[in-house]
Amino acid sequence: MTPAAEQLSLLATDESAHQPATDAVRLLLFNAQHASPERSRRQAEWIAGQEDADIAVLTEVSSTQGGDALVTALTERGYATVIAPQPSTPDYRTVIACRTGGVRPVPSPVTVTPHRAPAARVTVGGHDIGVLGLYVPSRGPKAQRNVAKRAFQEAVTESLPRLLAAFPDMPVIVAGDLNVIERGHQPPHKVFGEWEYAFYDSFQAAGLTDAFRRLHPDEVTHSWFGLTGNGFRFDHLFVSAPHADRVLACDYHQGAREAGLTDHAVMTLRLGLPYTPGEHDEAPATGAG
Repeated sequence: MTPAAEQLSLLATDESAHQPATDAVRLLLFNAQHASPERSRRQAEWIAGQEDADIAVLTEVSSTQGGDALVTALTERGYATVIAPQPSTPDYRTVIACRTGGVRPVPSPVTVTPHRAPAARVTVGGHDIGVLGLYVPSRGPKAQRNVAKRAFQEAVTESLPRLLAAFPDMPVIVAGDLNVIERGHQPPHKVFGEWEYAFYDSFQAAGLTDAFRRLHPDEVTHSWFGLTGNGFRFDHLFVSAPHADRVLACDYHQGAREAGLTDHAVMTLRLGLPYTPGEHDEAPATGAG
């Protein structure tokens, strides 16, 4: 596969079940759970049926047949642009799929395993926005506990100011499975260290706002559940702070998890865009005066 094919899929597409919005960014975050080809195709069908999935950020996508099946199925179901970086060695990756045109993949600002952190400039309703997808490694095997996780988190923290600088004066959305929780998480989980809480804090320090917490400051909700039933809010959506007041909705949805499509809750975001004069104006009435 050529580098261009690895990065950007532009296969012939069917018409999407939903047309892209022009007055708001509608983004969906979905953990693919390294699905098999068959389950990947069912995931793509489900995602394509969601109105709030003009932009879909998919984490924990395999670099083998399951991931390839997911990319192909999304393309066939109306996602004209699918950014799917392929790692040089077997690893999970993050995928950005867009129904809307005007999508440009940009080099990832994250220098460590950048296939877990693709970035794009997307045009919605005449407005450009920046999108970064993230899939933070889990703690890893005992022999290398937290090595990959720490390295990736440090690279992301270092990259966030550059990310915002690369998309000046436009909304920036960061969406992903961070494999960390916020301070004050309920229930508390002693397994997390200060360095992991500091990683979550680094998004606010860089100028990004937790979109869910902005609208739901006190709500206890979880996006992943352990074998004992304990819940964790691992999946997150951040919006550049100057545009946080445009967040119209940001929620977790358990339906896909309960249906066995994934082991994570799905997140959705609606971000309002400024009105563009003339774009939706009706033609003036004509006739004798």
